[in-house]
Amino acid sequence: MRQIVLDTETTGLDPAQGHRIIEIGCVELLDRRLTGNSYHQYILPDREIDAGAIEVHGITNEFLQDKPRFADVVEDFIEFIRGAELVIHNAPFDVGFIDHELGLLESEQTRVDQICGVLDTLKLARDMHPGQRNNLDALCKRYEIDNSSREKHGALLDAEILADVYLAMTGGQVALSLSASDTGSEQQQTGSVIRRLPADRSGLKVVQASAEELAEHQAYLDQLDQSSGADCVWRSVE
Repeated sequence: MRQIVLDTETTGLDPAQGHRIIEIGCVELLDRRLTGNSYHQYILPDREIDAGAIEVHGITNEFLQDKPRFADVVEDFIEFIRGAELVIHNAPFDVGFIDHELGLLESEQTRVDQICGVLDTLKLARDMHPGQRNNLDALCKRYEIDNSSREKHGALLDAEILADVYLAMTGGQVALSLSASDTGSEQQQTGSVIRRLPADRSGLKVVQASAEELAEHQAYLDQLDQSSGADCVWRSVE
């Protein structure tokens, strides 16, 4: 499964008011592994950035003067995300801006959902933690993700942090391996780890349950029998 964790920075809050994307950052997950592949682009918006937005992300009008326009980078961007599932925190915001940018171009593809699927991690977090703060900083604290380098919002940095948060929220990851050559080395890991058994299991050690463990198991089945009217399915399995 290929997923692209994505974030954008913009000139303001509403594309309906003419606001534009000024930065896109993406990192790639393949079968829940960070591959090391990323996409990062600053974009000239052809309009002024709101002062409030500059306070959030620190990107200035002067900094963007020599950057390409969205029309100049759209093909590379679409090629990077095509066919993947986008993982976005507050997806309607970012998808709305991308759809707006696509709509300004004379292109057959004018909507993100024509290119790839979308998973909203904000909705996921609200379902998992109702009534709690679920912005990215709060989730980093909840899942013990280091975001100390996040002084201001930045699309690529936020995408990298969101990838760690998403993997922790959804049960960990296989490994943070960036290449096949890293297999077997000690890795810094986030959340629980899924370990795959080798195809040839003949050399695996078999540990038998002790008499005490078997007795405890039988006592537990007796409790299940009592609570289920003597209809414990595990008895039939045995």
